[in-house]
Amino acid sequence: MRIEISVRGLVEFILRSGDIDNRIHQAPADAMQEGGRIHRMIQKSMGPDYHAEVPLEYVHSANGYELVISGRADGILDKFFGKPGAYDAQESFIEKNTALPLIDEIKGTYRDLNHLKEPVLVHLAQAKCYAAIYSRQIKCPEIKVRMSYCNIDSEEMKYFDYKFSYKEITGWFDDIISSYLKWSDFEYNWSIERTASLKKVAFPFPYRDGQKDLAAGVYRTIIHGKKLFLEAPTGTGKTITTVFPAIKAMGEGKTSKIFYLTAKSITRTVPEEAFNTLRKTQNMSLKTVTITARDKICFLEDAERNCNPVICPYAKGHYDRINDAIFDCLTHEDSFDREVIIEYARKHEVCPFEMSLDMSLWADAVICDYNYVFDPFVYLRRFFADGAKGDYIFLVDETHNLLDRGRDMYSAVLRKENFLELKTTIKEYHPSIAGHLDKCNKVMLEMKRECDGCTKLTSIEKLINPLNRLAGIISEYLENHSEGPCRDDILEFYFDISRFLTIYDRVDDHYVMYSEFSEDGSFLVRLYCADPSRNLSECMARGRSSILFSATLLPIQYYKKLLGGTDEDFEMYAKSVFDPDRLGLFIGSDVTSRYSQRSEAQYMNIAGYIHNIVSARSGNYLIFFPSHQFLDEVLACFEDNFLDEETTELLVQQSFMSEDAREMFLDRFSAGNDLDLSKVIHMDIDVVEDKNILGFCVMGGIFSEGIDLKYDSLIGVIVVGTGIPLVCNEREILRGYFDEKGLDGFDYAYRFPGMNKVLQASGRVIRTEEDMGVAALLDDRFMQGSYRALFPREWKDYKTVTTSTVKNAVSQFWTGICRD
Repeated sequence: MRIEISVRGLVEFILRSGDIDNRIHQAPADAMQEGGRIHRMIQKSMGPDYHAEVPLEYVHSANGYELVISGRADGILDKFFGKPGAYDAQESFIEKNTALPLIDEIKGTYRDLNHLKEPVLVHLAQAKCYAAIYSRQIKCPEIKVRMSYCNIDSEEMKYFDYKFSYKEITGWFDDIISSYLKWSDFEYNWSIERTASLKKVAFPFPYRDGQKDLAAGVYRTIIHGKKLFLEAPTGTGKTITTVFPAIKAMGEGKTSKIFYLTAKSITRTVPEEAFNTLRKTQNMSLKTVTITARDKICFLEDAERNCNPVICPYAKGHYDRINDAIFDCLTHEDSFDREVIIEYARKHEVCPFEMSLDMSLWADAVICDYNYVFDPFVYLRRFFADGAKGDYIFLVDETHNLLDRGRDMYSAVLRKENFLELKTTIKEYHPSIAGHLDKCNKVMLEMKRECDGCTKLTSIEKLINPLNRLAGIISEYLENHSEGPCRDDILEFYFDISRFLTIYDRVDDHYVMYSEFSEDGSFLVRLYCADPSRNLSECMARGRSSILFSATLLPIQYYKKLLGGTDEDFEMYAKSVFDPDRLGLFIGSDVTSRYSQRSEAQYMNIAGYIHNIVSARSGNYLIFFPSHQFLDEVLACFEDNFLDEETTELLVQQSFMSEDAREMFLDRFSAGNDLDLSKVIHMDIDVVEDKNILGFCVMGGIFSEGIDLKYDSLIGVIVVGTGIPLVCNEREILRGYFDEKGLDGFDYAYRFPGMNKVLQASGRVIRTEEDMGVAALLDDRFMQGSYRALFPREWKDYKTVTTSTVKNAVSQFWTGICRD
């Protein structure tokens, strides 16, 4: 068995020490490209005996396995390069004036090199590792190491030169390896235990109808190294049915790591439960980690949160203690969920967020947000940096969310007023930066005058050039000053322009560049990723296979096209296991949410529908609206005309709700709950048993997906409107983009995204085979063929109703279903 680690990974892991300190500027995302240019420039200038990008590998024979350490030396200067025996043992230890081989490690930086007194420890350690490996290969008595630092802007050079004997450099390298052996020994022993257990794992439940075929389809996709786009209605057990074949593939050596990707933190408990079920029922040995967002797991309060040793005691000395914390957790736990991470982070006084990232290196499965694989600024560089490709499996849950998230991740915006505001703030302290800000502001002022409200742009080079110069001078300032007046303002602004420049390098025919005025009158320049398929596909290409699944992935070709699928990739529609007769589906034909027809009469009509449906059968209902404003209008009508406080309790989704408020909202739908929500939803509530509970919510919001209200916790969902987004510049840009591609721009910009919200909201009502309930779609547009074509196959039996007939129709459904 071979255990592989890169030279960089080895030294960064073993030699790290000191504090987490966000005051120390890190190189921007685009510095890698500039660094590559610096590397090539230096390498070309070094003469014929200089050899660039030399792959080196050392194999250490351990107990039962081989530890393989490899990497690429930036440069090797050796006149005898590639000549075996040049440093013959009989000659090599005789004093003579032979030039020694030299290992060159090149680093590009924006720092003032006059302030650089010695090389960065891990940079020098990388070079020394290459020197040790090369020394062993050629058996030279001595070897030189050079650290070559180059300022990216000025191309000024600074060198640090060292010379080591064969014994010194190989002895140092052997000590590094010895320090790592306890980690590689653990990895070797764990892999044996894990693989043996995974081979024995069986599906933990009796297969439902079609579930075995579904699991087989996932496994075949993994084996063939393709993508699978899977429409899996509620009740198909999509989580366990995708996790199970993935771990079986791991047991067969087809993958070394599974990434289970979610759109919302609330849904991460579902895969955790799936893995725990397999541990408990199948005695499975598998280590999993859940990565929780920094802000949600940090030990400090929001007001005092700052990742530096002055503010945070967990940041101070973090790297001195983190490896002990990791090994402690690794050898005592299998599930590194939020609670476990917090426990061990407190025990060892380390940052819990950084610890969770480190635990991902040792976990067999990583449960995390989409960001950590797809976002170009947040992705886990320890796995995916420098275009690295692994044998990973990506399980992408609630895939319908990835489209808009992908667009957001790969889009960028600049606000003109930010340049002027920062210039005013810093001009007294940083006149040079202020001058460059002014130049950018003048260009944007010119663009503003050319904007007619929303203007597509064919070129923004006149902005990019001064923006690049501004980014360079700010980066140099940040690298040379860990503190200073207005530094936080400058740093935050730098992130914005760095993001914009990085995204600009990606702009192609998948993008639209445009300028517009925001609601507050400020001027914006946008790089909008209308079609994220290329960017998302590149991310998924870093692994072996991707399984993209959702209960609402219709039309599947729409998602397949925009999420990076190809003709060679697979698609499946899982059969629903629910009895369709247990869902009463009704379409209100005399009501609409069209903006042009909104009126008091429409609001009253909708309020009447709600009253009549609830009157047909008492219970708990969720009512979904296209916006908070629409919700408020109908809520007022309902309260004034229909609300009986003796029998009905109203809950209202606020525009912002804390996690506790969300949980308490949902808990009111649980039988026998006596929570006092008056402080949370700002309404006086007298809790009385057996009251109707009506939750007024917004489509696409926090309560429209990812929640399970089973049995009598929820007996009905009312969806008001077709869910289409409000007309705005962005949606119209999107519509025009797809029209120009020969597709139906309205479908892509409005109808398909809206219908997905409808399907998600409607899916809240039937969660188990025992559930029964009603779903009412209130908009006459649902009668159009273009919308009915998007209905799932289980919705073929629906009834058309009006305000005057809906109560009787719903009553008949309940009478029939209860009789059965």
